[in-house]
Amino acid sequence: MIRLALVRHAKSDWGRPDLDDHDRPLNARGMRDAPVMAKRLADSGFVPETILSSTALRARTTADYFAHALGVAVTLDRDLYGASASTLLRIAADSGASQVMVVAHDPGMTVLAETLSSGRIQAMPTCAVATFAWDDDWAVIDAVDPVEWTFDIPDR
Repeated sequence: MIRLALVRHAKSDWGRPDLDDHDRPLNARGMRDAPVMAKRLADSGFVPETILSSTALRARTTADYFAHALGVAVTLDRDLYGASASTLLRIAADSGASQVMVVAHDPGMTVLAETLSSGRIQAMPTCAVATFAWDDDWAVIDAVDPVEWTFDIPDR
């Protein structure tokens, strides 16, 4: 069985024009939402073998909250920064793990979640978590519907 969790990074701080996009930290809402969403995922029983994260500060920080809640190490991958949906899926599959979490950015996260849910997930707001499970292997998951999926967003 293949299980995939997609997590869009938590809300970042746009108030620092002196910072490069890659170096934007989480804002107060992001720091509030990330641990809450991490706990919700942990409480659901989903525990990935690996957490793959973009190297952007906002994604790394989000991934660290999930790593703490799930007891799983984070692997940083620069290719996840600004990645397309197909790149996100390829990196997850190439991890060699059957249960993977990817923490990255839009628009790739929304496009991938929308594709894997057959259009039922139309947006991945900040800190949204979508999980998918298939009885097949990585080679076919983008061609078959998942046997189950979930979608959760932070309370606003």
